[in-house]
Amino acid sequence: MSNHIVWHQSSILKQDRRKHNQHHSCILWFTGLSAAGKSTIANEVAKSLFQLNVQQTVLDGDNIRHGLNKDLGFSDDDRTENIRRIGEVAKLFVENGQIVLTAFISPFQADRNLVRTLVEEDEFIEVYVQCSVETCESRDPKGLYKKAKNGEIKNFTGISSPYEAPLHPEIILDTDKLSINECVESVLQYLRNKNYIG
Repeated sequence: MSNHIVWHQSSILKQDRRKHNQHHSCILWFTGLSAAGKSTIANEVAKSLFQLNVQQTVLDGDNIRHGLNKDLGFSDDDRTENIRRIGEVAKLFVENGQIVLTAFISPFQADRNLVRTLVEEDEFIEVYVQCSVETCESRDPKGLYKKAKNGEIKNFTGISSPYEAPLHPEIILDTDKLSINECVESVLQYLRNKNYIG
């Protein structure tokens, strides 16, 4: 990076935005296998937050790869760069006083840890959407597991590429057992308990 690039401080500080919005800002980082329910739950949580007048946005893995990260593939290096970029974007939303919900497989613990270091200690909430490969495969709304097993998709997490489950996530949502509504309520209750939302 050039030595001539200097960070320009916003005239409206994060604390000002939080006071104005009347809620904390943070990253809810949903991680888990494909078809575990990350995007579905993240969007339902966002809908509930919207109804509570909480400023929020959802960053979804597939959607981001249609634009910002369309130049990246699925090698280990590209996956790491994918998450790094998303972490930096999510940080901007946190600085803007919003709760940002990210739904990414993000298979590597080191990559998730890196994002955690980008923000303050109370601004990163790792949400492990836990689900067995068998259940994910039985749902398989995009037919990806079948394609991966047929060799049509290389480096597919859970089949031909590893997934490193979170060691100490703030929230665990077992979608083998819990309904979407139960998962949403678990996330909202966590935010209430932390006084992040009213």
